[in-house]
This record gives sequence, structure tokens and C-alpha cells, in this order.
Amino acid sequence: MGDGRQRRRWEYGWVAVRFSLLLCFGEQVSAQIRYSIPEEVKEGSIVGNVFKDLGLDVSTLVERRFRIVSGSKDALFQVNQNNGVLYVHKNIDREELCDGNSACLIDLKMVVENPLEIHYVGVEITDVNDNSPSFPEIAKGLDISESTHAGSHFQLPAARDLDSGINSIRLYKLSQNANFELEVRDRGDEKVPFLVLQKTLDREQKCEHRLLLTAIDGGTPPRSANLNLTVTVLDINDNRPVFSQEVYTVTLEENVSVNTVVIQVKAVDLDEGVNGDVEYTLGRDLNRNVYEAFHLDAVTGEIRVKGEVDFESTEVYRLDVQASDKGQPPMTVSCRVIIKITDVNDNKPDIEVTSLSNLVPEDAKPGTVVSLISVTDKDSGINGKVLCGLSDTVPFELKPSYQDNMYSLVTKQRLDRELVSGYDITITATDCGQPPLSTFETLSVQISDVNDNSPEFSQTPLQLYLAENNAPGASIFSVSATDKDLNENAAISYHIVRGEGTQNDMASFLNINSDNGHISVLKSFDFESLKKFQFQVVATDSGTPSQSTNVTVNVFILDQNDNAPVILYPVSANSSAEGVEEIPRNVNAGHLVTKVRAYDADIGYNGWLLFSLQEVTDHSLFALDRYTGQIRTLRSFTETDEAEHKLVLLVKDNGNVSLSATATVIIKVVEPKEAFAASDVKSSVKDEEENSVTFYLIITLGSVSTLFLISIIVLIVMQCSKPTDYSSKYLQDVNNDGTLCHSIQYRSGDNRYMLVGPRMSIGSTIVPGSNGNTLVIPEHRRIASGEPCQSLSMVLNYHKLAA
Repeated sequence: MGDGRQRRRWEYGWVAVRFSLLLCFGEQVSAQIRYSIPEEVKEGSIVGNVFKDLGLDVSTLVERRFRIVSGSKDALFQVNQNNGVLYVHKNIDREELCDGNSACLIDLKMVVENPLEIHYVGVEITDVNDNSPSFPEIAKGLDISESTHAGSHFQLPAARDLDSGINSIRLYKLSQNANFELEVRDRGDEKVPFLVLQKTLDREQKCEHRLLLTAIDGGTPPRSANLNLTVTVLDINDNRPVFSQEVYTVTLEENVSVNTVVIQVKAVDLDEGVNGDVEYTLGRDLNRNVYEAFHLDAVTGEIRVKGEVDFESTEVYRLDVQASDKGQPPMTVSCRVIIKITDVNDNKPDIEVTSLSNLVPEDAKPGTVVSLISVTDKDSGINGKVLCGLSDTVPFELKPSYQDNMYSLVTKQRLDRELVSGYDITITATDCGQPPLSTFETLSVQISDVNDNSPEFSQTPLQLYLAENNAPGASIFSVSATDKDLNENAAISYHIVRGEGTQNDMASFLNINSDNGHISVLKSFDFESLKKFQFQVVATDSGTPSQSTNVTVNVFILDQNDNAPVILYPVSANSSAEGVEEIPRNVNAGHLVTKVRAYDADIGYNGWLLFSLQEVTDHSLFALDRYTGQIRTLRSFTETDEAEHKLVLLVKDNGNVSLSATATVIIKVVEPKEAFAASDVKSSVKDEEENSVTFYLIITLGSVSTLFLISIIVLIVMQCSKPTDYSSKYLQDVNNDGTLCHSIQYRSGDNRYMLVGPRMSIGSTIVPGSNGNTLVIPEHRRIASGEPCQSLSMVLNYHKLAA
């Protein structure tokens, strides 16, 4: 037990010395930190403080997420997240990890974040003498003829030790005897014991010799194994086979076809007959993969390929071939066949992707690390050299590390999620063998959204046509904006800009639903007092920071037939539409009796007035002009005609639901002399009435003319400010000659009149002489195209008033 403690103290001291030398000279030797520990150390044993040895600030250890990302081989090592110490996590058996006597080195790849750093740490596992030598069998029998000459050599089974270096087999010992001694030959990678006959055997004196062969390793304390040898003395067969070479060496490519001849060994026996016939066999203590890969022909000595030969599995095969004659007793000799396997490019590269994150923000700067790429190839030499690349159409690139076949996947340029929301990045790894082999790995990277887009309206400015007398509180319009961003960055709210303080600011009467953009109005509009107004709507997204866009909404109030015609003449003293006219009995046909004057505050069709007779005492005497309101005689009066006639006139506008007013005219037929006298008496009264009516007409004409001029100016400004395709959008009912409205000329008596109104078809007719004097007009106008005619229809009102 004391020896064990002393041995462990020696091992730990050796580790400390090697670690100190590594810290002193590691910077000069390599940029990579290397530690050394013996195998079989306890779990939790400290290897070294990696974080401190890398020169990193220990206070940032937890924040920077220092960890091992690959190369730990079943997590043999772990890093303490509190102090950066690398310690043993599992039991380490060097013989399981590494094969042969070469250095056993484990490479660890470690990552530190914020900022990203990659470090490589090598841990060398030193051998401990934890394995004893062993023979393939516990007893071995040898047949030696008594005629065997002194100095003859007999190969004995070699012991094997899983340890390496100084802990492997160092010497063999043979028990004390008078006839034999031991000779050990060094065959490169192992020592082979031979039993040497010192003096000739005498079967009659002693037919069997029992010996003990001991194999001892070089560990401290040393370990050993024993083999019981039984030498049986046989009768004479005095020549043994002899190989042409003691060691045969041949080179063989991997993946050769089965039954390929590798080499032929040849042994010659000088005896004759059965004593000179040689048979070949493979040694029984070879590795199993030798028997699986090769076959030895017992007669010819040819070694052929039996199974798969893989360079990556075994680079060198060592075969012990024995040649025995058929004498009694048979004589045997052995040789070593070394088959070296050469590499063929039969393995594709292997790509290992360590993704830091598969979600990259679209505002990431060029050079942002996305993933770590490790490429390996099981082949060796030029066959294992790998070139790595990406598809050409992605905004990413591979940056190589200082260590071969290590890359970082970084952004190459600015990203835009609205153009491309994700990328499938194909990583291609191609080795340099002939022919080259390639491996493809696809890495999906999604681009996360950043609030870099403002809301957009489909059209600006927006046009709204609203009929007057709307219901307060009802929804009149809806605005909608879109945002190319996602989620909360695309969630849009709306509000109306208020508080401009202008005379035409209607924003205080408007409400908007902030979620869907529906606009409602709190008051009813009157076209006769307000023709148009505008307001602004702001669309704001919910991003951080938020972005907004505003749009101007132009509201045009459309006229409705909400004003009935007003009779201007005749008007009686009590303001009723009644009047009395006197005419001489001797007037001719076509005589102008009087003219009914009326106006309508509406415009367009709604303000277009038509006159008709509702009641008349004699239809053959009087006629009413449908458009001017003039009452004329149809014929001369006779003695039998009544002296007083009552005419009831209806004045009606042309709205969809027409409104009307009535006027009553009493026509008295007098003798010519009475008419002249009455005219002198009435002249003064009529002058006063005419003056008042004239004054009222002047005010009306001035108002209508002002509205007409304003409408013309507004139309000109709108036409100039609209895009070139405005006319095609809003003026769809234009005639083939390019006009919006038609005019009709007609005569009534000696006067000539012109009627101007919205578009009438070629078949529209005026039927003079009929009671209705009907103007037939097809009803197919549209609101959008009818509005320009409204201002022109004011000319009609102007003509009516002027007449």
C-alpha cells in the first residue's frame, strides 16, 4: 500500500513538472495549450485552470459561457463553470483510447462567447503500468529431436502487454536448466523469445524437460507472466525447413478484391520424402483481424486476401508463418510477414456543424458568426486534405481557422428579411484525392424581423365622395395601410391629425377606429354650405422604435335633392305664390302673358327645373313653356271666351325623388281701353314689385355666379394636381366628340333658348305643343362622372334666372 502511494506521488510530481514546463515554454512551442495527466486518475482530478491559462478574466467566466463543444470523446473531461478548471469527468483508460506506443493526445475545442473565441486544448494521456503481461496460452509443448545440434533455436510464444513505453515488456527469464538457455530477439515493435539448445539432448537419459518462461515489464513495480514449457525429446529428423527470408515485407492497397495474392512465402527442407515436405500454417496467437483479412495456402505458401482490407481500420498487418516438415518428429521454423496497407481515397469528408443560432437578425453586421464548421476525412495524406465552400447565392461566407479544416460561417453582407426570410446554406466539402469525393451539408438559417419599414398606404392622397345629409355617427370611409415587417412590427394603429385650427378643419368631427381604420363622422354635412374639406390620417406600427406614415384624405360632399324649388314670381302680398295678370282681348296668338320665375338651391339634375300646367280653365287658350316658365296665348280670344282664367302651375326639379312647388296665375281678359287704363294704374305698383324682384334676382345671380367661378377654379386646380390617368379614372362617360354635356336649342315665340345639362342621347327629343313638353333623357350617369356636369348645370340656373 505504501508503494502505491509513493507511485502516485511520483506520477503527480511528474505531471506537475510537465505542466510547469508546458506553461513556461508552451507559448514558444505552440499556440495551443497542452496538459498531461496519467491514466486511471480519480474522477474529479484537476487537469488545469484553462480559463486562467488562456489569459481570460475569471470574473467574466459565467457571463461568457465557457464550455467544451467537441473532441471530448464521451465527455471524459468537464469544465467547472465557476472557476474555469478542467477536470476529469470519467475514468480514463489509455489502452481503450489509443492503440500502440505512440503518444495518446486528446484535442478539446473550447468556445467562449461575447465575443466569440475558439481555443484548442490538448491533453496527453500518459501510460500507467496497470496491465500485466500475458501469454496466449498457459502451457506450450515443444518436440525436439535428439539429433538436434547444440545452438538450435526454437521460437517461443511472445507475451503481450497492453501498456506502452517503459511499461511494456522489457525482458524474458528462463528457469535454470543444463540444456537450454534463452535468447531474445528484437523485431522492432516487440521482443520475441527463442529457446536455444546448449547441448545435444539424449532421449534415453531424459525424454522430457519442464521449463518456466517468465515475461517481465518495465513498470514500477514490475509485473510479470509465466509460461510452462514442456520439451519432448523425439527421435531424429535432422533437417528443418528454412525460409528464404526471416522477415517478408509487402505493400498492399486497401479495398483490393477478395482472393488477390498478397505474397508467397517459401521454405526449403533438405530432407527427402515426407521429411522434406513442407506445410505452412499461421501462428495461433495473431490478432483476430489477421485471420479475417487473409488466408494462407498450406501447400503453396501463398497469402491471399480473404476479407475487407481497410486502411482506416488497420494500417499494418503482422503475420507469423510457420513451416513444418512431415518428418517424425516434424521440424518447424517461422518467419514474420509484414503487410503495409496504403491509403485509397475511399472515404468522403465528414462535416460537423455547431450552430450558435439558426435565427439571425436582419440588421446583423457583416462578419457576424452564425455557426462553427468542422470538416474531417478518415483518409490520410492528400486524400485527407479537404477544401470547403458554400453555394454562390447566399450572403454568407466561410472563414478558415488557424487549425486545418476548421471554419466559421459568417454573414457577408447586409440582410433583408422582406426580400428573403430564410436561407438554406449548402456546405460542400471536397477532398483532394483522385477521384475527389464530396459531402454536402445543408444548414437552414432564418432571418428575424427588425422594424425597418414604415407603414404604406396603397394610394396617396385618398379621395372620398360623401353624399350630404349623412347620418351622424355612421362609418363613411376606411383607410388601410400595410407594413412589410412581421408581428408587432407590422401591427398598425391609426389616428387623425387634429388641432390645425383652420376654418375648414373638420378633424374634430371625425372619429377613427385605431385598429381597423374605419372612419365615422359626428355631424351631418350640407353641400350648400360645405363643398369639400381634407384631413390627415397617421398609420403607426408597434415596433421599437415605431415608424409612421400619414396620408391626406380629400373629402368631396355630393349634392342631394334636399331643396324644393322656390317661386320668385308671381308672389302676392302675403308671400303666397299667386298673381293676377290682365291682357287685352284683342291680343294675337303667341302673346306673352307672363313668366313664372323660380330657383332651386341644388345643382345639376337636382337643380334643373321643369314647368307644367296642373290646372287650366281652357287648354286651347294658353300654353306654358316647359323650360322657361313663359305663359303665352295659343290663339286669339273670341266673344264666347271667359273673361277670367285660372292657371295652376307646377315647378318640379329633376332629382331622383323630385321636389316641387306650385304657383297660381289669374288671367283677366279686358277690353283694350280698360287694359290701357289698368296698365297706367298698375305700372307704379308693378314697378315696385319688379324692383324688389330684380334686386332679389341680382343677389341670387351674384351668389350663383360666385359659386360657379369657385367651382370652375376648383376643377382647374384638381385637374392640374391629379395624375395623368385621372381623366380616365373619373371621366368615363365622355362622348365620342370629347364633351361631357349636351346643349339643346329651341324657340318659343320670337325668343330663342338654349338648354345646357348633363349628357343626353341622340334620341332625346322635345315635343313642343304637348302639355308636358317632356324632355326624354336616359338615366345612366355615375356619381364620379356626374360631378363635373354639376358646375356646368349651374349655367342652366343662370339662364333660367336671366330669362
